[in-house]
Amino acid sequence: MDDPNQTRAGWQLFALGSAFFAALTAVLGKVGVSEVNSNLATLIRTVVILAVTVGIVWARGEWEPLGQLSRFGVTMLVLSGVATGLSWLCYYRALQMAPASRVAPIDKLSVALVLLLAVVFLGESLTWRVGFGGSLVVVGVLVLASGS
Repeated sequence: MDDPNQTRAGWQLFALGSAFFAALTAVLGKVGVSEVNSNLATLIRTVVILAVTVGIVWARGEWEPLGQLSRFGVTMLVLSGVATGLSWLCYYRALQMAPASRVAPIDKLSVALVLLLAVVFLGESLTWRVGFGGSLVVVGVLVLASGS
């Protein structure tokens, strides 16, 4: 079995990478949508993501025959992809209309929504720490997004 500390450090490193690249997404996307329609910008971004991901899966030899994949798992991933696409379309349109420093905090309300949805649909525990931390995120979003 994996060392719990290594596993924990591993996911935390990837989560920090996600936050860093999400921050770059906002800044670089804001510059991009000042010159390109937000829907077309989302298409360009999606094509790039597809190419990068195909390259990673190919380089790591992680291809699997479609018939061996879980139908339920694939269905959930397709629905997740639809949600991601809609999120990106909304995000880039918002970036086209408002400063990144106002849009990004509101986008991060997803943190509180994930906590809520994880409790309702995944059966995860709503501890006082999770509830308090989620509340702090919401308050932080309100403070950041309400500035002039």
